[in-house]
Amino acid sequence: MTSTTPADRVRGVAAWTAVAATVPYLTLKLLWLTGHPVGVGSADELDRLWTANLLTFGMDAIAVLLALSFVRPWGRRTPAGLVAFPMWVATGLLGTILVALPLSLLVQLVSGPGTGAGSDDGPVGTMAGWVVPVVYGGFTVQGIALITAFPLYARQRWAGLLRSRIGDLPRSPTLALQRTLACVAGLLALGVAAARLYWAAGGTTGLPQAWADEHNPGVAVMDGVTAVMAVAATVALLVPVFRIGPERRLRVPLAVAWTAAGSLFGWGSWQLVAFGTMTEVTELRRAVPGPVPLVQAGQVVAALLMLVVGAIALVERAAAERTAAVESAG
Repeated sequence: MTSTTPADRVRGVAAWTAVAATVPYLTLKLLWLTGHPVGVGSADELDRLWTANLLTFGMDAIAVLLALSFVRPWGRRTPAGLVAFPMWVATGLLGTILVALPLSLLVQLVSGPGTGAGSDDGPVGTMAGWVVPVVYGGFTVQGIALITAFPLYARQRWAGLLRSRIGDLPRSPTLALQRTLACVAGLLALGVAAARLYWAAGGTTGLPQAWADEHNPGVAVMDGVTAVMAVAATVALLVPVFRIGPERRLRVPLAVAWTAAGSLFGWGSWQLVAFGTMTEVTELRRAVPGPVPLVQAGQVVAALLMLVVGAIALVERAAAERTAAVESAG
């Protein structure tokens, strides 16, 4: 009989809480996908949003599989990439909501009614008042639960990595390439940060006229959070790549880069996909000038470069550990 530790029990509760938190959202999406306009104005709106609803249904279904992988035996046998990549994206998406949602609510309280953040699923004005609280309440619980369960899963599966220090990373022949890619990613991310910070502060240059005329404070909060994530990801990546503070624990910059780069990739990708699939914004999409999609694409490319640098460094570290273990055994 396998004994369970307090950490195992916390991980189990958090994982099953994450699964339960997806039920309202998945149920709502399933109703919309099958043509039942629960909480929306009409079935015509659902037709225009069908592809986007299918994508978001699939994303939340993947979150269920992730949560189960943290507590089921097959989760330890699953290839690392199949767990790490979707969790990287999920951390970025849900972690950003955990930061931006309370800030948006605060802005709404300060600015008065009618200024809050909107739903990503369609025009808020056509939705019942309960839809946004149900959706974002579920996301909040899901985010807290997954971000609680995953570190406990990672501590069990990759304990050596989390205990290591920055100086333990090998100085491999690819280090120059890693540093070059990291600098390119950092420059892209800082450009994204500058644009997002400008829009968050109320700037309208480069925005479509519809957005410039009605600047949503909730959107401004998201722009501000994205700017902070871009700067944080850059700094957190450069620290281990340039071996700054070799005696410091690797897990701190790793956690920051993981979350911030995941935010850049997740939200940048979602915004690009949303503009390509939601037919209700066709006219707006035609009106969007170059800077908006360029900024969105820039943050996705920056995040992918950060992912490549991190993957190279961690794979080489694992290979060095295996080599050292073989040599010591021999």
